Amino acid sequence: METSLRYRVDSKALKIHAKERFAIDSITHLQVHGELDTRIRAPSYVSAMIRHFYPYLSASLRVGLQYDKHEKRNSKTVVEVSWSIYNFHREEVVRFRIRYEVITKAHFP
Repeated sequence: METSLRYRVDSKALKIHAKERFAIDSITHLQVHGELDTRIRAPSYVSAMIRHFYPYLSASLRVGLQYDKHEKRNSKTVVEVSWSIYNFHREEVVRFRIRYEVITKAHFP
């Protein structure tokens, strides 16, 4: 598990961020990460995403859910496809990413 402490000047709050990956098989994993705001004592960000790699295409597909209290309290269902071209130019990597928000639901206070 990766953990970090984050402090943002604009919110003046210490946040505890944690991320964990669980292997489903050799080319698929579940990634869960979240952020706990110590000022309000509640989660401010939570995400769960399944990522499947296609090694022969240098591509991956991610499908998951995301809740972010900072962006107008939105919850999203996202499908994302990314394709990487390694050694594109002098050891540079070019990555194309297409992201589609399947469902976006705004919760108003």
